Amino acid sequence: MSTTVFTHLESPFGRLMLSGILPEDGGPAGLATVTAPGQKYALAEPLDDWLYDPDALAAPATQLTEYFAGERTVFELPFAPIGTDFRRRVWAALDRIPYGETITYGRLAELAGESPRAVRAVGGAVGANPLLIVRPCHRVLGANGALTGFAAGVDRKRWLLDLEGGTSLF
Repeated sequence: MSTTVFTHLESPFGRLMLSGILPEDGGPAGLATVTAPGQKYALAEPLDDWLYDPDALAAPATQLTEYFAGERTVFELPFAPIGTDFRRRVWAALDRIPYGETITYGRLAELAGESPRAVRAVGGAVGANPLLIVRPCHRVLGANGALTGFAAGVDRKRWLLDLEGGTSLF
């Protein structure tokens, strides 16, 4: 049986909640969620059976702090998000969007191996991304380049894109 751990991290977005899954073999926790205050579709508080363990999530906390300081462009962490095979394919495609670049939902569908007609389903998977910031859903734009559909708010999406210094389409 796995154990879910959590911690909090002060950020430019307020107090983030990070959760992770401790593997039975004693390895490092796989990051399961990163949640910002007021984020849609996300837990605002840890569940009762989660254990507070900042040490288990020290690497994600450090890497997020470095990212916000402009010192990190790639996250190097084990992930443990829960999702369908379809969502996992879309999330894996998100991971391929380079720092400082953006992509449309249609192009993301292609990268995930889906038909361009699956753009709404792809948008749903992006909206369900449990790893805010770390898995770069903020780098996905509408077909016309509009900042749309960020569960933590469009102002935060704009802030992240400004931090990364570019919005060129990849």
